[in-house]
Amino acid sequence: MHDRPEGAGPRLDDPWGEALTGPGEHDGTGAPAPRGPARPQPQPAGHGRAGVYLEVQRSPAFQEVRARYRRFVVPACTAFTVWYLLYVVAATSAPGLMARPVVGAVNVAMLAGLAQFLTTFLLTWAYARHARLRRDRAALELRWQTQERTRRADG
Repeated sequence: MHDRPEGAGPRLDDPWGEALTGPGEHDGTGAPAPRGPARPQPQPAGHGRAGVYLEVQRSPAFQEVRARYRRFVVPACTAFTVWYLLYVVAATSAPGLMARPVVGAVNVAMLAGLAQFLTTFLLTWAYARHARLRRDRAALELRWQTQERTRRADG
């Protein structure tokens, strides 16, 4: 258990601390327990955890990680969506083309449908590779810096 003076009230890092003393109960010192959780006072930007996260969000390193993410995701999602819609439009507007046999019972629609699955797997592989090579190291560095700064802000 934690070494705390009796009657010190609930710990701030204990989410169940407020549940231990309810309205009309005493906090161990004989004084009535506080009603409801204490509301944190808003802190100006640059102070505390919120300030640290705002500073990190505005930093050039964070903006670069976000830009690298967007430079991959926006074109990839756009291309895949166009490819999928092309498949759907072709299936509905050109059934003769889609029904054309390629090899035996395999037709154009089957090949295009299987290509959708292949495209999904290739896109997933490309995303994971891009993240590993272009973003993960920078994001991890930002994470460590943020954790270190929040520790300092809390202490």
